[in-house]
Amino acid sequence: MSDAFKSLKGQLLLDGGKLRGSWFHRAVVLVCQHDKNGAFGLVINRPSPTNLGAAVVADLPDLLKEEVLFLGGPVQSTALSFLQSDSFIPDANVIPGLNLEHNLDDLIEAGESFSPTQKLKIFAGYSGWAPGQLDDEMERGAWLLHPASIEHVFNEQPEDLWKKILVSKGWEYKLLSEGPDDLSWN
Repeated sequence: MSDAFKSLKGQLLLDGGKLRGSWFHRAVVLVCQHDKNGAFGLVINRPSPTNLGAAVVADLPDLLKEEVLFLGGPVQSTALSFLQSDSFIPDANVIPGLNLEHNLDDLIEAGESFSPTQKLKIFAGYSGWAPGQLDDEMERGAWLLHPASIEHVFNEQPEDLWKKILVSKGWEYKLLSEGPDDLSWN
């Protein structure tokens, strides 16, 4: 008898130590969509050295031009996605208070907003899984799960997020979080 489908939408996937050598080594992926047709996520801890103004040819508001472009995943590196948080988003589609969009016009509109509580995170590329693929990876123990929050998504030190979350999960993950990036250094 098979188990009922359980969506991982709104969860963070953390490299559980089995993804060494892959694009997802020490990645933290926000699962934005997950159903029987597959999954879509964004790596939230990989800032690129490029800002949006250097990567996109469009008439962007000045504030958007300086936004760091994050590497959302290895799929379609030219695809644009963004996460938006504000004090009031009635139809948030990822977690409460967090919306996922893919339209440049919507990003420009958000960039022209004067809301003092708005936060944006912009991505090139995404992480995608075919039907059942993410479930198989979970069964093999490739990923650890952790509930997503606005604070995780907009963490001011994204490069340290993987380690920070692992340490918060308890002593059994501390060794994993403190291991060398390359085991040959050990």
